[in-house]
Amino acid sequence: MASTSRAGTRADQDRRATGLGEFAGWIEELLRARGYDIDSPRGGGRSKLADDAGVHRAAVSRLLQRQSMPDLETMRRIAAVLGVPLRDMLIRSGRLTEEDLPLTDGGRSADGGDQVRLSPEDAARRMGVAPELRELFAKVARQFLPEGA
Repeated sequence: MASTSRAGTRADQDRRATGLGEFAGWIEELLRARGYDIDSPRGGGRSKLADDAGVHRAAVSRLLQRQSMPDLETMRRIAAVLGVPLRDMLIRSGRLTEEDLPLTDGGRSADGGDQVRLSPEDAARRMGVAPELRELFAKVARQFLPEGA
């Protein structure tokens, strides 16, 4: 049984690593397209992104070195600097799916169906946010929602 458990854990780690690698690659493409020099050792692109986004340089380095996924606030700030919707960042990162974040218009899905918007609490639950952090997650997420949403 231990080997099955380890295999499951290894498979999960491999999936996360693949997702992180793809996400980091996408971010690198965006950075290059927006003029950040991330390819030369002294280009300063990583530091400039961190400064522009107001995030720790270590968070940018860990992402681009495929060591860890940024937290929600770091993603939000990087998305703003790169001109990318936070929705796209969350989907590309693998934290949520398009089904989790449907495009809506007045609470209805983009295709005219009756799909209801996902609440911040539901998003936290679906993302696997620890129960003791869900209230904080929801509070932060509400800051980015339009009034009355």
